[in-house]
Amino acid sequence: MLDETARAQTSGRSLVGVGATVLLVVLLAVGYSVGERKVLVVSAVAFLAMAGFAVPGARAAGKQNARRLVWGYGLAAGAMVTSASLFLLPQAFALGQQSGGVLGAKAGGVGVALGLLAAYGGHTIGHRLSHVDSAFDSTAAQITAHALSAGLVIGTIYAALPTVGYLLGLSIVSHKGPAGYAAARRLRTAGKPVSVLLLPAAGVGLTAIPVALLNPTFSMEMKAVLFGFGAGVFLHVAMDFLPQCETGTEVGEVAQLSENAHALLDKLRVHAVASTATGALAVVAAWLLI
Repeated sequence: MLDETARAQTSGRSLVGVGATVLLVVLLAVGYSVGERKVLVVSAVAFLAMAGFAVPGARAAGKQNARRLVWGYGLAAGAMVTSASLFLLPQAFALGQQSGGVLGAKAGGVGVALGLLAAYGGHTIGHRLSHVDSAFDSTAAQITAHALSAGLVIGTIYAALPTVGYLLGLSIVSHKGPAGYAAARRLRTAGKPVSVLLLPAAGVGLTAIPVALLNPTFSMEMKAVLFGFGAGVFLHVAMDFLPQCETGTEVGEVAQLSENAHALLDKLRVHAVASTATGALAVVAAWLLI
């Protein structure tokens, strides 16, 4: 009886997730009609990455996929750290030096500090709320909040500096794939509907596209703060995605399914370093070639 209930819950459809998907499609159509190509592509890729990786993630529930999890997290973390360092930090500091405002050259640094602290605060409070009973799944709630806030930052960055290319946005949302994979695995294991992940999958576009359409005007100093803030937020997220091959972590929990978990964790640490380096080098290579 319990197995039947779990199957029914898992195979169910989340109305919130379906509604978010429909709204995203509408926003994509509106954005396309006015020529907001970059934000549209980034939003669509974020949705397809999380929704697409959720499928194998759901199938992997209860199975040993520690190495795959490490490589997914490592590639995304390496790409995000490198993207923030190559594209956001230099822009933040350069805009600050050119602004001549009250903060001057320090504007970018102020933004980075605010972004790191805001991301840490949101992550910590989100973890606290995950222990509060709610009708909405806590896992989905946390990554939805992150997706919506990331969308705000991405939309603001492209509105403030339209010359920013696709590579930045695509690298920033690269973590959506492994995040969807891990979240779907957890939801399926708990017997909850995986389709609820359609909401956080659409989250980036739900906020990035409206901000880009509004196209707010920013002073040079405010742009420096915003770019620094974005860099701080994404650096914190990247640090959170660095594979932690220790007992008690998500990778450790998956590794425990192996008969020799300790030896497996030792091997996974090498894969963690290799995956993050590969993610970073991929962004550098793309930057040099594009």
